[in-house]
Amino acid sequence: MSQDNGQPSPDFVDSIVERILDSYRELGGINHLEGPNLPSRQSVERIVESLQSIVFPGFRAEENLDLEGLRYATGQRVVEVSRALTVEVEKSLRYTCRTRGDCKWRGDCRTEAEHIVREILGGIPDIRRRLNLDVHAADRGDPAARSQEEVILAYPGVEAILVHRIAHELWVREVAMLPRIMSELIHGKTGIDIHPGAQIGDSFFIDHGTGVVIGETTIIGNNVKLYQGVTLGALSVQKELANRKRHPTIEDDVTIYAGATILGGDTTVGHGSIIGGNVWLTESVPPYSRLYHNPTQSRARRSVG
Repeated sequence: MSQDNGQPSPDFVDSIVERILDSYRELGGINHLEGPNLPSRQSVERIVESLQSIVFPGFRAEENLDLEGLRYATGQRVVEVSRALTVEVEKSLRYTCRTRGDCKWRGDCRTEAEHIVREILGGIPDIRRRLNLDVHAADRGDPAARSQEEVILAYPGVEAILVHRIAHELWVREVAMLPRIMSELIHGKTGIDIHPGAQIGDSFFIDHGTGVVIGETTIIGNNVKLYQGVTLGALSVQKELANRKRHPTIEDDVTIYAGATILGGDTTVGHGSIIGGNVWLTESVPPYSRLYHNPTQSRARRSVG
């Protein structure tokens, strides 16, 4: 099995390699061989970090920029992100063409990728406007917050919504896999799982954040606040329902406390409502509802407001 130097013998290596190759032939569904390159997680991670620096300039430890330095640094990052993101978007588009068996871009995936990236980068000022509202919402909504700078540097919910707002722009442009890679990278880092398809309004705040799940067809209005462990999920996970609205709608000015679970595409939480901790909700509630949980039942009370 091994030689005197501790290395495995050539015969042993050959036998292992042959068995692995046999598994490649037998289990083709988990191979990606002789096909176009797939998006690179490592590259996507670097792109996300660069986009974070563009969106929140001056918050990286190595940065100390005046306005002139900021112009140069931003220009350099925009060029770097544009190049790297175009490569990954093109890979994603080519994957879509291959899996569909045709190409809606008539084979010119490179030009379409460049167009998409220009739109994404051109939309950064609006993304920053919305993130500014998210940061204000966190600073205003958490008594423990000492400053907006602390919120940007230390609050996982802000980082998660930043990545989501970028990933969502890719998602609505039908870029395959890339937005999911982005959402899963930030999920692993923050414990917050937001599907890039979810539609999320302005001034959104996730407090603490760990264990929050927001499903693909969720619609969230403005001024919504979630606590840790909240699930906005589907009542059914049947594959044939993939193209239907499966996740709830949360209207404006709603607060959902820790551990609450709200399920179903027909479920709407009316504006101004408060959903208490550990509530299990599978039906709509009207505006200004107050829903609480106790060990034996949940009870709803309509309040005036």
